[in-house]
Amino acid sequence: MPIRIPDGLPARDTLISEGVRVMSERVAVRQDIRPMRIGLLNLMPNKIRTEVQIARLLGASPLQVEFTLVRVGGHTPKNTPAEHLFSFYHRWEDIRDQKFDGFIITGAPVEKLAFEDVTYWDEMKAIFDWTATNVHSTLNVCWGAMAAIWHFHRVPKYILDEKAFGVYRHQNLNPASPYMNGFSDDFMIPVSRWTECRAEDVEKASGLEILMNSEKTGLCIVHERKGNRLYVFNHIEYDSTSLAEEYFRDKESGVDIQLPHNYFPDDDPSQPPLNRWRSHAHLLFGNWINNMYQTTPYDISKIGLEQHDPGY
Repeated sequence: MPIRIPDGLPARDTLISEGVRVMSERVAVRQDIRPMRIGLLNLMPNKIRTEVQIARLLGASPLQVEFTLVRVGGHTPKNTPAEHLFSFYHRWEDIRDQKFDGFIITGAPVEKLAFEDVTYWDEMKAIFDWTATNVHSTLNVCWGAMAAIWHFHRVPKYILDEKAFGVYRHQNLNPASPYMNGFSDDFMIPVSRWTECRAEDVEKASGLEILMNSEKTGLCIVHERKGNRLYVFNHIEYDSTSLAEEYFRDKESGVDIQLPHNYFPDDDPSQPPLNRWRSHAHLLFGNWINNMYQTTPYDISKIGLEQHDPGY
């Protein structure tokens, strides 16, 4: 099934050119089917690029997905045209009465700040609490994962001496998890962050299990069964060129940034990088959607009213 995205969204042409099946809102309303409602709280600076990255992975599902773009109301982004935000995004406070099968919270360029110093932190706390009653399953990414795991479990973050930046080997620590279905024992994933959460703090918290880890960069994915949440600390959703764009941007800005680890062929930034994580990105999102579909109430209004049964 195709993904249903707002008519006129710039991501549409990119997705179609890649072979992702896209359904218009006009066609979707004619189909007698309950789509999976998935929202994206997009906190990334380049919102249009992030829309494409996430929609690409959701659109590979055999299920019909209704994609809703959400933004915090207490913050005005500097890098996205206001017209784009007003045309395609809903303020969270305007959709807070709605229910979603899935909800994705992205990273944000505020990771070195204490959570309480983020200007929209009070709204983020309200959103996290809202997901516990209005969302069946939440997928938190990078800063979104660190913020969520701090909010729900008081697992702290630590500032790194230097940025964890590049493509690193990761290990599948729980092959029996439905979220790790089809994953290799050893695989590559992009990492781009100045902070980290640590395994020893996660292990002290109740109800958390580590699914994926890297010997060099630490935690990658943590699952919370009771809350039906995934905490994904690295950028498995990234495009082939995302790390390169970050590297050249920082170099041009005079930031002291090292060459991304194990990314450019022969460590030569003039060479185009190869994507070695695309298949596992599709696996993770496909597994998340499949498990969501198997366990979410058919009557979406009952989300938050019934006891969650993860089915495994």
